[in-house]
Amino acid sequence: MSAEASGAAEIRGALVRLRRATGLPVAFGGLVEPGLPGVRISELSGTATRALSALAVTAGNGLGGKAVALARPCAVTDYSLSRQISHEYDAAVAAEGLRAVLAVPVVVRRRVRGVLYGALRAAQPLGDRALAAAVQAARDVEQAFVAREEARDLLAAARTGTAPGRPASAAWEQVREAHAALRALAPRIADPQLRAELLDACGLLTAAAAPAQRVNLAPREVDVLACVASGATNRAAAARLGLRPETVKAYLRSAMRKLNAHTRGEAVVAARRAGVLP
Repeated sequence: MSAEASGAAEIRGALVRLRRATGLPVAFGGLVEPGLPGVRISELSGTATRALSALAVTAGNGLGGKAVALARPCAVTDYSLSRQISHEYDAAVAAEGLRAVLAVPVVVRRRVRGVLYGALRAAQPLGDRALAAAVQAARDVEQAFVAREEARDLLAAARTGTAPGRPASAAWEQVREAHAALRALAPRIADPQLRAELLDACGLLTAAAAPAQRVNLAPREVDVLACVASGATNRAAAARLGLRPETVKAYLRSAMRKLNAHTRGEAVVAARRAGVLP
């Protein structure tokens, strides 16, 4: 799947989650296109017409353009009458019958990459709950984009020969840190294909060791070891992985037993020798 198609899929999934979480009847959104000073709306959910499809929203114009320009969420109670926005897109919005609208930017590394919209066909305040749900949906997309880009960088590092030599360098330590971060992030990625691609990228590095016999560790045991290898405490690993500290301890004990290690450090060394960690 291309980066563009994968990004569109993330937007599409986020719109479904936004509607489910808020009860809003309509959601739509799109990505910033190269060379376009704004967003092109490509994904529609719950719409009755195609009026908004392929609409190019320029930064600063309309509600979505304002969200792009300010890099923060924006909302209006009645789109056509609002004095908080410009009205270049009133015809398309009116054709769909939308009144109350919110727009949340997708911001990755301080750059707006897309916008999610939610809307009602009635002029009434959308409320904090709807806005919070829209912000969370945007955060999910942001995490997916970061994961994809870090996975791409990880693959590039492996393909340039960094992995097989296993140099004890700052560059290799950065690869190890990225490996731990990606292992922690993978379970939170909603798109199963992207999640699988991310884990494959992690596996490409660990495969370089080609041990005679691999240790059969559970995925969560590998996740915990990756966090430990990056210097995280059990509590920090629990926060990163979304687990309880007691659960992290249990996974760590199990991994140590399988690796025949007596300390956390020995477990990390043994895991690297076994090709479980980079």
